Amino acid sequence: MARIAHVRFEHYQPSNTLGVEETQPRISWKFEGHSSNFVQAAYKVEVSDISWDLKATILSSTKRTSPDSYLVPWLHTESLRSRQRISIRVRAWDQVGEATPWSDPATLEVGLLNRADWECQRIAAPWGPGTTEPDPEQLYRKDFNLPKAIRKARLYATAQGVYGAEINGQRVGDHFMAPGWTTYDGRLQYQTYDVTSLLQTGGNAIGVRVAEGWFSGRIGFEGGHRNIWGPHTALLVQMEITTTDGEVTRIVSDGSWLVAEGPIQRAEIYDGEKYDATAEIPLWSSPEGSLDAARWSPVIQMPRLSESVKLTAGFGEPVRRVEAVKPVSKRVTPSGNVILDFGQNLVGYVKLSNINGPRGHKITLSHAEVLEHGELCTRPLRICKAIDEYILKGEQDETYSPIFTFHGFRYAQIDGWTGGALEDCAEALVCHTDMRPVGGFSSSHALLNKLYQNIVWGMRGNFFSVPTDCPQRDERLGWSGDLALFAPTAVLIYDCFNFLKNWLIDVEYDQMVLGGVPAMVTPNNTIPDPIWCRRVPCAIWHDVTVLAPWALYEETGDTSILAQQYHSMVTWMRKVPLQVNGATHLWDPSIFNLGDWLDPAAPPNAPWKGATDAKLVANAFLIHSLDLVSKISGILNQETDHAHFTTWAAAARQDFQDEYITKTGRIVSDSQTAYALAICFDLLTQSQTEHAASRLVYLVRKNEFKIGTGFAGTPFICEALSKAGHVQVAYAMLLEESCPSWLYPVTMGATTVWERWDSMLPDGSVNPGEMTSFNHYAFGAIAKFMYERVAGLQRVEPGWKIFRVAPSIGAEFEHAAADHETPFGRISCRWESAKKEDDLEKMVVHVSVPYSTTCEVVLPSLVGEKREIVGRGEWTFESEFRRDYEWPVKALPPKS
Repeated sequence: MARIAHVRFEHYQPSNTLGVEETQPRISWKFEGHSSNFVQAAYKVEVSDISWDLKATILSSTKRTSPDSYLVPWLHTESLRSRQRISIRVRAWDQVGEATPWSDPATLEVGLLNRADWECQRIAAPWGPGTTEPDPEQLYRKDFNLPKAIRKARLYATAQGVYGAEINGQRVGDHFMAPGWTTYDGRLQYQTYDVTSLLQTGGNAIGVRVAEGWFSGRIGFEGGHRNIWGPHTALLVQMEITTTDGEVTRIVSDGSWLVAEGPIQRAEIYDGEKYDATAEIPLWSSPEGSLDAARWSPVIQMPRLSESVKLTAGFGEPVRRVEAVKPVSKRVTPSGNVILDFGQNLVGYVKLSNINGPRGHKITLSHAEVLEHGELCTRPLRICKAIDEYILKGEQDETYSPIFTFHGFRYAQIDGWTGGALEDCAEALVCHTDMRPVGGFSSSHALLNKLYQNIVWGMRGNFFSVPTDCPQRDERLGWSGDLALFAPTAVLIYDCFNFLKNWLIDVEYDQMVLGGVPAMVTPNNTIPDPIWCRRVPCAIWHDVTVLAPWALYEETGDTSILAQQYHSMVTWMRKVPLQVNGATHLWDPSIFNLGDWLDPAAPPNAPWKGATDAKLVANAFLIHSLDLVSKISGILNQETDHAHFTTWAAAARQDFQDEYITKTGRIVSDSQTAYALAICFDLLTQSQTEHAASRLVYLVRKNEFKIGTGFAGTPFICEALSKAGHVQVAYAMLLEESCPSWLYPVTMGATTVWERWDSMLPDGSVNPGEMTSFNHYAFGAIAKFMYERVAGLQRVEPGWKIFRVAPSIGAEFEHAAADHETPFGRISCRWESAKKEDDLEKMVVHVSVPYSTTCEVVLPSLVGEKREIVGRGEWTFESEFRRDYEWPVKALPPKS
């Protein structure tokens, strides 16, 4: 019998529906255990209100004749209100009228929707410095009495800074670096916690530790700045407690709270944390704690938070500690230092246990991504120390785990260790935004599999509250260009809809502050900007306003993200500075653009000086964005805009042809990137495409299949070759191991994707350039090609309602597989081939198609292609073919 499972509100994971900002949440569900001929003909949604005493009252039960089960509109007649908790159940009927059982209930609780819901005051320590030096953490405390038994309690908390709360000595929640990083002038996120089990009848205490974080700590490019959003930290807390008789008590931050300086003497994102255990205040968050007047001071009440700053629950998942990694080895360096190798370049921190030593003894942890000459290589960190310090209190078996910092590292040097076997007492805690994994890839090529894992790890480390460029040095900023190019790949690996939806709200805020031109990074704090990053229009980077929402729409089929960001994308397109004379539909050539950033041909100290004309790159992406905005305006029924952008795109395409392309398809910038963009963005006529593709093949073979692209061209180079009928050349590039290539870092021991193709040189030394990160995800955009061409899993319609399995047979792949969790269920494909007699090969393909989707299977055969369209179910297909292609593809001799 069919049953309904995985009932979901909007795009929230079930564990993240407490304190959300939804008043009319859409609902989705999936089916399990259904027969092959099951079709939903109707459904019923029951909405119940859950009162403070946990009693459920049915508000509505609405039946609709419809096959829809994804993002079904809110059916209840009333919108939800602040603090309201609801549950829903769903059942469905098939085409013959047989009903499924009711689903298990799914619950959602609304947060505080209005500023009037907040009764707390913004409080701060009286010594709030606003200095150029790091500020120690503050410990805030409030004692209170609860004479009655407790039925329900919620804690609403946030800080201008980062915070961690405790009640009666127990930690609240599992968030890391809350409340996260936003454009603090426009939005401050708060969190909602169920703290019912932490309270007790009688005496209670709440304690909150607060540190600078992104808000007033040092952050930004070229060493960063302090106090960007404010001169010091502040705290807002509101706890609402309902007793068993329905009485509500509120414990709020106000002038009655006390504050003390905590044991974390330095809490820096870049420089790390210094924890002095001798300065701990015993039981500081417990009612039994002693309030030493010499250490505790009354707080100061700050002016109310400006009405221009929205207090919001946000939409993204929190950053959490998601995994523990033990060291794989311990080594002593030539200089006598002790270094732990965790075997993986990761983001988080090192936790030490079983520490034993005299009071006041210091242990130092230094972090880096790589070793050089056998020693920890910290030069790529630039103005970033990445050092944690722990000062022992002299007790038995102490434990140290940083609270308000994180590092990008594989290696940790431990100085001053006093305890048991170090490798047994240390572990790395991996931290990132807790997104749901939705994709997987594997093949018969071991290095390619490792490359894919490196791409996944790179995304994990850089999707940390906002999508950062890198997680280790004095930067870690939300660069728009990196995300613009990686978003179509990101959505295949993790469910990052809410994460990017949340960030894009801040992108628009920064954009409007800057008069309609998006910021290079969001949250925007690039003060002062380097010369190539001044606040002027910039192609690709600012096209994120179009490219990222489109990637989310294609993945989910959810037009709401297009509607949310429509004003942002249209505003940007109208801000693009155009030529006054000549090609008046293209970029003004006097505007500086970053072009094909980090093209390997560019000088190390001038990464914008690639082989491809930056103006050509800018105009190619302009036309691509115009094409997308034309589609988006049509989807959203913006008829006037649709006509405008369609006309502009056609005119810009003609101007591009006149400016850059000969009649036969030769492009002015004779480079891999120029041809790749022209082919993938359909900038060529049909007659020009064949010649352009041949020229691209020539350039790739001449370069011995090494990469000749930077940020702009890398996501498209292999797809351009495949699209033009040269998949073997694309595979030769994909599998090349010489530098520069995707697999070169893998052969050098990389466990993430590098910023530069040669971040580490073949002799094992680190690239001498200032920009040398070993964890940048942008070049990992190749994973999309691996899904779609090597494994053959391709999305045909937005939301995966229709998809295709069409492996591009080539190279020496013997098998490949990919899987992906779509809005309708998990899809997967796996193929393997085996040689038979007479040069024949037999291919076997296994495909899993979920309910409500359709798959087109395209296989090679002895007479062209073999095609079949199937619906839900588990399918196996077989086909015979010959590998009648050149492999390995030969490079051109030097004299050519």
